[in-house]
Amino acid sequence: MLSGETAGIAHYPLRSQLAGEVHARPYEQLTAPVQASHLAVLSDESLLAQEREMIAALCERFQVAPPAPNARHHSADMGLFRLKWERHSEFSSYTFFHTAPFDQPFQETAISRVPPDWLEQLPGQLLTAVHLALAPKEYPKQEIEELATLFASNTVTGSVVAGGAAEVWTDFHIHADGFSRFLIQDNHLRSRQAGRLLQRLYEVEQYRLLALLAFPLAQQYGQQLGQLDQALNDLTSEIVDIDNLEDEHRALEQLTGLAAQVEQIAASTSYRFSASSAYYDIILQRLAELREERIQGVQMLHEFMQRRLAPAMHTCRSVEQRIQGLATRVARASNLLRTRVDVSMEGQSKDLLRSMDRRAYLQLRMQETVEGLSVVVLSYYLLGLVGYGLKGLKSTGIGINVELGTGIAIPLVLTAVFFGVRRLKRLAGHTND
Repeated sequence: MLSGETAGIAHYPLRSQLAGEVHARPYEQLTAPVQASHLAVLSDESLLAQEREMIAALCERFQVAPPAPNARHHSADMGLFRLKWERHSEFSSYTFFHTAPFDQPFQETAISRVPPDWLEQLPGQLLTAVHLALAPKEYPKQEIEELATLFASNTVTGSVVAGGAAEVWTDFHIHADGFSRFLIQDNHLRSRQAGRLLQRLYEVEQYRLLALLAFPLAQQYGQQLGQLDQALNDLTSEIVDIDNLEDEHRALEQLTGLAAQVEQIAASTSYRFSASSAYYDIILQRLAELREERIQGVQMLHEFMQRRLAPAMHTCRSVEQRIQGLATRVARASNLLRTRVDVSMEGQSKDLLRSMDRRAYLQLRMQETVEGLSVVVLSYYLLGLVGYGLKGLKSTGIGINVELGTGIAIPLVLTAVFFGVRRLKRLAGHTND
């Protein structure tokens, strides 16, 4: 552990952890003859505590140190075998090594030394199981026909690897015991080199199956994507002939339904397709690290992968691109239709506003007419009062011409009433504001 600072500068809290990550899972040091059995078990992250308990129980049974409380990997020598456990994002791997001479590389294997009752309790579902046998230099080299018998007479794939330091043979088949097989002939491997080689080989098989987890999804959704694509084409063609707002709303609902289906497929497949692509990249990297050289007349490992695995990965990538493309097309069609609906609704709103303006104008004209009539009516009654007043004065003996006085009062009354009504209207307007 580092101290709290270096050269007087405080350390970033995770500096030691980050720097040590590249050394956290070292390769095993192996010297032929070695047999190894590797398991890759799909398990949820929630099972990590149970896995630690299983490893601790095995260590206790063989009286060796258990893993740390928060460990995600552990190696221990149990005497009869050596265990290497690693926890990954969605699976855990268990590799068992046994160092001893052997005549038949796949008859009595490393995992046969592991307590069966302990293996039966491992949490998760088995995805990969591999037997590997590292034969020493003195192990008799066999012709291709003899090697085929070790692989149940299947077609054997092989190559010279690690710059001629070893030869590798396999058939990529799962045999009757549920394990696939790799035979490695040691020519002049160093111990670390042997550990790296075995790990690369079982990782090729492990990540091959992990990458293929996406292939059934690609097959499952391929036909459905075709149906959705056709539905989108038909709906897009119908949109061109739509001429009313009701049909536009109906088409928009159908597009929304298509978008929901595409998003559901994307949500169901995005992680698996992304993981598959990452696993495939790891496989290509591991194969490149083998530095294969051809054995005359034998297909090499990377050639087998290129011919058998690459088409499946291309199918997965194609389906992923179809999902993304379909989602983009649905979104684009939805945006275009929404724009069309918005324009139609704006047109209707414009017509409605024009109608409201016309109605308001008519109401205003009617109001002005009513106001004019009101002025006439009020003036009429006021002139009547003026006339009565003049007649009353005349009856008292004052010499007044009633008709002349009433005529003279007409413009005065009309003017007073007109401006009085306008003032009342202005006051009412201020009150409303």
